[in-house]
Amino acid sequence: MKYLFIMLGVTVPSNIALAQVTSPHPKEAEHARQVAAFQQELNTEFRDSTRTPLPRPARATFAGLPFYPVRYAACVVARFVADSLSAPFPMQTSTLRRPLYRKYGVLEFVLDGQPQRLTVYQSLDLLKTAEYRDYLFVPFTDRTNGHGSYGGGRYIDLRRGQIRGGQVLLDFNRAYNPYCAYQTGYSCPVPPPENRLAVEVQAGVMSAH
Repeated sequence: MKYLFIMLGVTVPSNIALAQVTSPHPKEAEHARQVAAFQQELNTEFRDSTRTPLPRPARATFAGLPFYPVRYAACVVARFVADSLSAPFPMQTSTLRRPLYRKYGVLEFVLDGQPQRLTVYQSLDLLKTAEYRDYLFVPFTDRTNGHGSYGGGRYIDLRRGQIRGGQVLLDFNRAYNPYCAYQTGYSCPVPPPENRLAVEVQAGVMSAH
């Protein structure tokens, strides 16, 4: 997983490994292994002084991020509906910065027995860089925000190659917090209103506060 955050005007890359998971569903044991690898890599990044978003006083005592228990049911196959007509727009962030994104498409899926939709976005800035131009961004909020997960919402990263046959595997166990959850000074995208889920997503990274 890689997503660019801005802190005090400096671009800071997040180098979390983004596994090439595709539909159909992995078996439950394989899914648990994949999520464990994701969590381990995320914790490794947070321990790395060159990459961590943690403030210096918190680094010495960091013992690992809090995660919800792995939920196989929170890994769903979503129908992808492409959107090639939407114009670029400035996405709201936690600062005055307004990076340009475009709506790449919509994910339609069922979670906990309820039909859901999330919009997938593509950064126009990342399109200029060969290493990142295939990255897609799914920021979202749900009813755990401020009650178990970070109040400002969470993110899931995808790559275009993960969309196959009009489907993509959407795993909320890979939901992670923006750097703003750990330290002020970062400029983090705010999930747009259309990506507010009316259900609790008890999967992925929790809030330590």
